[in-house]
Parts: sequence; structure tokens; C-alpha cells
Amino acid sequence: MGLASQHKKLEKNINLLAIFSFIAVAIGGIVEIAPLFWIDNTIEEVEGMRPYTPLEQAGRNIYVREGCYSCHSQMIRPFRDEVERYGHYSLAAESMYDHPFQWGSKRTGPDLARVGGRYSDEWHVQHLEDPQSVVPESIMPQYSFLGRTRLDTDNAADMLLALRRVGVPYSDRDIGQAMADIILQADSDADGDVEDFQRRYPKAQVRDFDGDPGRVTEMDALVAYLQMLGTLVDVDSAAAQERLAEEKGR
Repeated sequence: MGLASQHKKLEKNINLLAIFSFIAVAIGGIVEIAPLFWIDNTIEEVEGMRPYTPLEQAGRNIYVREGCYSCHSQMIRPFRDEVERYGHYSLAAESMYDHPFQWGSKRTGPDLARVGGRYSDEWHVQHLEDPQSVVPESIMPQYSFLGRTRLDTDNAADMLLALRRVGVPYSDRDIGQAMADIILQADSDADGDVEDFQRRYPKAQVRDFDGDPGRVTEMDALVAYLQMLGTLVDVDSAAAQERLAEEKGR
């Protein structure tokens, strides 16, 4: 009876209720957050994963700027229908360098987590310029202006430096060569060492992406980003490693 009366008193006193509610929420938050300060990384690294090239990162910035994430998620959930349609379910490590990540966003159009290599560069350019010409039922707006807009490369080094400050492992050399790397990736005939570039960024695709080799456009950057999605990691072996790490952690 005493406990019930105390509980009744707590429910009727808004100040006491607020104080004890705050204490309960704080305890729950500490229990969830505190362990993160004593582990080096919450994501198991997998072979093949690397930071985005400067061109890919610029494309990702355009992808976010234009709100593409509002209709296209980048998270294949571990359900049979999703795996059969889009490919192997997404691994946490595949988004470890994403700021912000694209998991859990609304899916009006198809998921793009593994769109890399599924279509040609020409298809992507046509789809962005006039979506209904390749997918008649599409409600996607046109982005033809991307092919007419020269990519701003002046802030390339600052872009990588900002990402390094939040944990993306770009080296001083990567940051210093960011502008040159953008030009090199979009034009293999440009001055620069392609082999060195691909050593620093394994599996990076080097070519003209938008069909206009005379300049680097925002279309080049966005297509380069789309063409690498889901191509870096051997998902079958990586998933096995992830499951093994989870079992060891139990």
C-alpha cells in the first residue's frame, strides 16, 4: 500500500515526474552510449573497403545536394524479396566512410546500394537527363543541367580534410593531390600516374563518365559515384567475417 501511494504521489506531482523521467532516460542513455567509448570501432572492417576518391565523394555530395536520398535508399535489408531484387544485403562496413550515411531513408525508387556496374555510363547519363526515356513510369525529375555544369574542384582538398577530421583515413598526400586526382579519374589521358592513383584507391574506375572528355562536369562526378556503389567488397566473404565477429563478441 505504501509503494502504491508513493507511485500515486509521483504521478500527481509534475515536477517529481519530470525529474524521475529524466533520471530513467539518462540511465538508459548511459548504458547504451558508454560502451562505445571503450571500443576502437563499432564496425568490423572488411577487405576491399576504402574511402571514396575525390571525384566519387564530389558525386556523393551532389547526390545529397539534389535530394536523391529522398527517393533512393542505400540499404538492402536481409529479407528474401530484397536480396532477390537488389543483391546481397548491405553490410555496415560498406557505409563506414559515409557522412551522412544513407541507411533507412525512404524508398520511392529502387535501392541503389549495388547499382554500380549494372548499367553503362551512357544509360546513367540518359537516365539523369531524361528519366522517362529509359523508365517510362518514372516520376524522377530531370537533371540534365549536371552535364552542363563544370565541377567545382577548388575545394577538393578542403572536402577531404573535413572528412579526415571526422575519421575518414585520407593521407596528407590524398588531400594534397585531391584536385589532380579528380581530373585524372575523369580523363585517363590527363597528366598523372593512373597506377599510383589506383594503388591509393583500389578498384577506382578511370575514364570519361559523361561522354564529354573536354571537361569535368557534375555529371561525371555523380555517375562515378553511382558506378562504384556496391563494387568494392566481396560481400559473401565479408558477410561470413561479420557473422564470425558477432559470434566471438557474444
